[in-house]
Amino acid sequence: MANASRKFLIWDFDGTLAWRPGGWNSAVISVLRRSSAGISATPEQVRPFLQSGFPWHAPENIHPGLNSAEWWEDLQPVLVRAFKGLGVKNGEAGSLAREVRTVYLDPLKWQRYQDSLSTLEILSAKGWQHVLLSNHVPELRILLPNLGPANYFVAIFTSAETGFEKPNSKAFRVVTDFIGSCTSTWVIGDSYSNDILGAQEVGLPAILARKPHPQAKIFCATLNELIEKI
Repeated sequence: MANASRKFLIWDFDGTLAWRPGGWNSAVISVLRRSSAGISATPEQVRPFLQSGFPWHAPENIHPGLNSAEWWEDLQPVLVRAFKGLGVKNGEAGSLAREVRTVYLDPLKWQRYQDSLSTLEILSAKGWQHVLLSNHVPELRILLPNLGPANYFVAIFTSAETGFEKPNSKAFRVVTDFIGSCTSTWVIGDSYSNDILGAQEVGLPAILARKPHPQAKIFCATLNELIEKI
């Protein structure tokens, strides 16, 4: 149990602290480009095939107990569908779908927002402890050291391991059970539906970052603005 006298910030990862330019669309395109299929595609062509089927597209469903291999195996039908939809033959679509894992996790393809580390450092100096809560792949912990912020977090919760996708209240309760009683807690994320509404459902105050929403009570265009708001 974490120290009850401390205060905690619960951070989203992708889109808040770091991002992969082009996301899953880009990973599929990269695999397709280096294959022998002889097919090219744009993000606009890929996007329709990836708008459903990921665990976070159905946050009401829970999927506890999956190891890394099982999580990616469950994702294969979605990726196979994408490659088939782009014109890849049946026999090759499966093998290309399996290559997406390596390409997506390439640390060189991920970028940290310029203000992430400085904000974490300043807030840590002010007595805040940091927890990561993300709808993400099982290998999130592997990505973090390459991006820099790993040492700031006392705990990392990825939905691929917990089985709960934000905004499902169970995703947040995993974190609140970990931190226990504390003097102050905030949720920080770039998704109004996942981070802000999900936090509010379990009674946690939240700050929307980077992506504005008309209903967000507190919004910070950059993480530097957080320092004065909490």
